[in-house]
Amino acid sequence: MPLISVANVACGFHASDFNHMRHTVQLAGRHGVRVGAHPSLPDLQGFGRREMKMRAEELTDCIVYQVGALKGFLEREGMQLFHVKPHGSLYGMAARSQEVAKAVAEAVKVFHVPVMGMIGTMHERVYTAEGLDFISEYYADLDYDDDGMVIITREHLVV
Repeated sequence: MPLISVANVACGFHASDFNHMRHTVQLAGRHGVRVGAHPSLPDLQGFGRREMKMRAEELTDCIVYQVGALKGFLEREGMQLFHVKPHGSLYGMAARSQEVAKAVAEAVKVFHVPVMGMIGTMHERVYTAEGLDFISEYYADLDYDDDGMVIITREHLVV
């Protein structure tokens, strides 16, 4: 934590739990690190890297539920939620699907914070069209396909 300024904190559906969220929020607070929520599809066993079909309203509720949990821990420590950044397959699905990106946007609107995503994808198009502040990012540690999309794998290979 002393080396970063912003952290994406897992909200329990792909990793973490209430004890780890509390501890991570407290650690971030001690180091002045801003905290963003990192919600995912409900896929603990697959670390949020397996795609799932969910109705848009159900997906929005899933995200609100997760972000709300983290926001409670932040408020308890006198901290504010800084952003929301979807995790894993949810991130990839929202980059490609207008319907998924809109479901994410509807959830983020509840919390009045920026949403993080990839420039030149549905993230940017939908989130900005929905009036959200958009934070673009680039992964230096992941591979991209020929269309500029992040390749999400279930396992990272060490070369």
